[in-house]
Amino acid sequence: MCKVYNTIGCLTAIRSHLREHNINEYTSLNEIINFQNNYSIAREQIISNHQLLIKEEKNTLGDEIAQLDLSIRTKKNIHEQQLLSQLEKLKHRLDNLSSIHANLIQTIINYVKKIFLKLNIKINELTFNFKIAFSLRHLTKNYKQKNDRYQYIVSDFEGAVTENSFPHLQKLDRTKEVIDQVNNSIYGALGEEKVVSELEKLSDEYILINDFTCKFNRPIYNSQDQSYIRSVQIDHILISPSGIFLIETKNWSQHSLNNTSLYSPVQQIKRTNFVLYKILNGVISKAKLALKKHHWGNRKISIRNLIVLINHKPNEEFQYVKILTVDRLLGYIKYFDTCFSIEETRKIANHLLNISGQ
Repeated sequence: MCKVYNTIGCLTAIRSHLREHNINEYTSLNEIINFQNNYSIAREQIISNHQLLIKEEKNTLGDEIAQLDLSIRTKKNIHEQQLLSQLEKLKHRLDNLSSIHANLIQTIINYVKKIFLKLNIKINELTFNFKIAFSLRHLTKNYKQKNDRYQYIVSDFEGAVTENSFPHLQKLDRTKEVIDQVNNSIYGALGEEKVVSELEKLSDEYILINDFTCKFNRPIYNSQDQSYIRSVQIDHILISPSGIFLIETKNWSQHSLNNTSLYSPVQQIKRTNFVLYKILNGVISKAKLALKKHHWGNRKISIRNLIVLINHKPNEEFQYVKILTVDRLLGYIKYFDTCFSIEETRKIANHLLNISGQ
């Protein structure tokens, strides 16, 4: 089986984008695509779940309200009896004082006592309802809260469901929005995964580097278009006994193929080819790779350009770049004759991994 290094570039970009928005529950491309495909079902399920929760809450509230009503009436009756008993005792003491015949001093004292008893009786009568209400305040407050909630659910069931499910739907919708922002990367990742799956069928003589990126402290001058190249990136580099294959994958629609505003992958891959040719064949001349020499002279590392299209491909052929569909990929790669040993293939791969910072 082909040896593979690095995660595909589009998937790395997707994960980075999701992490920036604190979305960490999706670890694979399939999970992300399943989320998109099942978004509408998930939304309906959230609403359905909260409808059941609100129904259960209504039933629970009904039971709790009935229990609270019984508790309030029971406690109210107990407090009424206690307060009435206290009033009866005060009135009884007042009657007893009125029936007592005593000397002048005792009569004055009893008179003062009767004034205080009458005042006490009056205060107790005036505060009777307040004292009962105060003793029941926690129960009545709880009763009101539950009853208000119950009446709200009864009068506006859908409103209660919407209010209850809003945070969950908001999180779901936000996740959908964030994921939709990288739709192009998702399509790209699907294409890259198909290419990787094909290349993995090759033997272990082949080495695949996904998302190859290389930056240069000193820009490389490209005389072909008179520009300086500071970095290159390519979807896949396949190092094989027959040379190197630069592979750029495009999961494009027919419309995208005809879109003149999109950057040409032909120019992109030729640019990367130029840089790698300069690096690798320059290394050979300095004997850093220590490839086996031929008696005729230094050997050249051939670099072939491939653009693999998943669904559609242009009918035209292009100079220095082979464009084919994924089903023809392995046949094209295996067509070329072997020119490097397994050890030399590994040396080239290791060197490319080193310059890409791996």
